[in-house]
Amino acid sequence: MAKTVSEIVKEAQRDYDGRIILVKADGLLQEISDKVVEDEKIEFVTTQTSIGNETYRRSVVLLMLDAMKKIPEGEKVEKVSIEYSIGKGLHCKLYGDVRPTQEFLDKVKAKMKEIVELDMPIKKRLMKTREAIELFKKHGMEDKTKLFKYRRGSYVNVYSLGTYEDYYYGYMAPSTGILKTFDLFEYDEGFVLQLPVKEKPDEVPQFNPPAKLFNVLKESTQWADMLDIHTVGALNEHITNSEMGSLMLVCEALQEQKIYDIVKMIQKRPGTKFIMIAGPSSSGKTTFSHRLSIQLMANGYKPHPIAVDNYFVERENTPVDENGDYNFEDLHAIDIELFNKHMNMLLSGERVDMPVFNFKIGKKEYGTQFLQLGKDDILVIEGIHCLNDELSYALPVESKFKIYISALTQLNVDEHNRVSTTDGRLIRRMVRDHRTRGASAKRTLEMWDSVRRGEEKNIFPFQEQADIMFNSSLAYEISVLKPYVEPLLFSIKEEAPEYQEAKRLLKFLEYFLPCGTEYIPVNSIMREFVGGGCFRV
Repeated sequence: MAKTVSEIVKEAQRDYDGRIILVKADGLLQEISDKVVEDEKIEFVTTQTSIGNETYRRSVVLLMLDAMKKIPEGEKVEKVSIEYSIGKGLHCKLYGDVRPTQEFLDKVKAKMKEIVELDMPIKKRLMKTREAIELFKKHGMEDKTKLFKYRRGSYVNVYSLGTYEDYYYGYMAPSTGILKTFDLFEYDEGFVLQLPVKEKPDEVPQFNPPAKLFNVLKESTQWADMLDIHTVGALNEHITNSEMGSLMLVCEALQEQKIYDIVKMIQKRPGTKFIMIAGPSSSGKTTFSHRLSIQLMANGYKPHPIAVDNYFVERENTPVDENGDYNFEDLHAIDIELFNKHMNMLLSGERVDMPVFNFKIGKKEYGTQFLQLGKDDILVIEGIHCLNDELSYALPVESKFKIYISALTQLNVDEHNRVSTTDGRLIRRMVRDHRTRGASAKRTLEMWDSVRRGEEKNIFPFQEQADIMFNSSLAYEISVLKPYVEPLLFSIKEEAPEYQEAKRLLKFLEYFLPCGTEYIPVNSIMREFVGGGCFRV
């Protein structure tokens, strides 16, 4: 007997610890619906998966916005914008004649819980794009009307919860009953919607906002205000108005000013001899270190680049992971003792025969690079463990200046749909891997989960130990990267495990108009990915 997808999910739920939030029918991802299925192979996607967790988070945003309209104070709310991820939640900003006090947020939370108990359906309907533009214009959502203006598709999906209507990039939960885990906290000039992680989908993580990361995100928002680019629609308007040349140069000038400010901070710490730089994959560390070195030279320093990778232990001594494979991201893949010995010798003014790691034979080689530090010499050290004091345990604290770099996008699809920082870095990496290593997008996607696990273990826990954070994201970058990455994603075949992720990214890229590279300076971080730069990266 034929059954609906929702009936099949209801029966299957008892066999799963995590809540089922999406399904795959014959390998194709889709929302849970009352569609009748007969011969399709149905697989289940829970909130314990990455895509399931993202679906959950997106659906709770809809729940929150609906609840906010239903409390008495909701009449005073003009709009809510989802600003960026912070900690395990989303930082939001409230506009209108009302403040996001904890009292106000507790009322919103209580209303959200009421709607969860009612298990109200989240409905989807297909609407002509021009009709959607008129609908959201009526609702005062100008960000969505700008977004749809440049959309090629004739139709869009509009979601509703009761009478509240909105647009979301990505799949949604079938109803509110599944959305039980969340919290709201007043924070800074806005508030945080705290949400579960996939590893613990039924728990609200403790709210520990990373203060330094928050400040750099806040600065990025101020840059977006200055550039008048908060959303993809606004960026597309700049492209169609032939304003990209000046926009690119202003973006680059803001980053150069920030690098100059960092050098001025270093100057105020005369004992600094080691600049320690760390950041996640594709954050632009190499180009940043070159640009920092140039600013250091312009201010009287003699910088010397040091790659921590040259201090790898001999291949046979490399730690292995649970699968028995070499784990080059483990801290103890580095010869920590030798690194500290050499750095202290340099600090003492001794001449050091610096190692160069030969990756082909898996050994350090000597005799080609000698280094001795004078009064104005300074080391610019780059490596994933540079913020971890265990790497540089023997060096005086006052001799180290720590920099964390990441690509923290200030751009949203619209006010209720974020552009994921992780997606931005992933697109960067696919373009670079293909250009410099001949790697396919499929291969980059294959490795990405492992890369992310390494970041979660070795980089993110130490980011707040940085003296300063640098945001390498450029407002225009996805429009520039789009023509490079789309053909790579289209090459992934439907039967490949990475196909669904490629399809998701291609859908995401549809929102962006493409843009050329002719105005990008040769020293731009973007050149590390698209090529044509003046640095050897």
